[in-house]
Amino acid sequence: MSILTRKYPFSEDIHWLRDSAISSTIVFLILYLLQPFGFAMYPGNKLLAALIFGLITFCCTAVYTGVVLRFLYRHIKPWRIWHEGVAILGMIVFIAICNFLFASYQANINEFLLFLYWALIIGAIITVFSVFLEYNRHLRNQMETLLSNTAEEQKNVVITISDSNVRGNDLTLPLNNLLYIEAQKNNVMVSYLCEGKVTSKEVHSTLTAVLDELKDYENVFQCHRSFVVNLNNITSARGNSNGYQLILKGSQYIIPVSRSFVPKLKSFIA
Repeated sequence: MSILTRKYPFSEDIHWLRDSAISSTIVFLILYLLQPFGFAMYPGNKLLAALIFGLITFCCTAVYTGVVLRFLYRHIKPWRIWHEGVAILGMIVFIAICNFLFASYQANINEFLLFLYWALIIGAIITVFSVFLEYNRHLRNQMETLLSNTAEEQKNVVITISDSNVRGNDLTLPLNNLLYIEAQKNNVMVSYLCEGKVTSKEVHSTLTAVLDELKDYENVFQCHRSFVVNLNNITSARGNSNGYQLILKGSQYIIPVSRSFVPKLKSFIA
């Protein structure tokens, strides 16, 4: 259930006109072009009927978005994934009921309950896809903005990774050039950008010591027991709650994110 209780990022601005226009257009096109639910048997003007259903959908979406969603957004904070799911499902059912009542004003209670049953099933499927596609889109946009801002703030920051050997050479580099650090027995392998090319250097140290040196930088993130990454240089991330795989700028090397580190990664982004 943890995924349902995550914060759902949404815009404070409610675009009721845009959302209403999109919903009504979809309903009109589905009815007129595909003619489902026995609409093909309708003996009258199908274009006019589809337009009327589209208009009803427009009005329902406008009312629901402008009144119900506006009220919920203002009074329920933080807004979570399950809130968004219930709200969208409620809107779908509301639209379906209004269209049903218009089309079947003489229908009995059994027909209404059967229609409501299918509206809930279809609405639930649409809701799941809608919520999670929008959620992932928000996360990608938020991640790109966050990392871009962090990289800009740290463009003049220089870090030093100390070599614990007596005659060892410390590694000094711009923080934004750091890609990842991998533990290798008694050493760590530091991968970074040098003149636009990926370069690696072995330093006699441990991940624990490196993390302690770089503890002031939240974007230097331990994603695995053997890996530390610079989140500023992530170019793609794919996976699920069981684990992620990261690809960094200029490198095709895939960095694993252990399942135990996924919540922390998502909390950093969200």
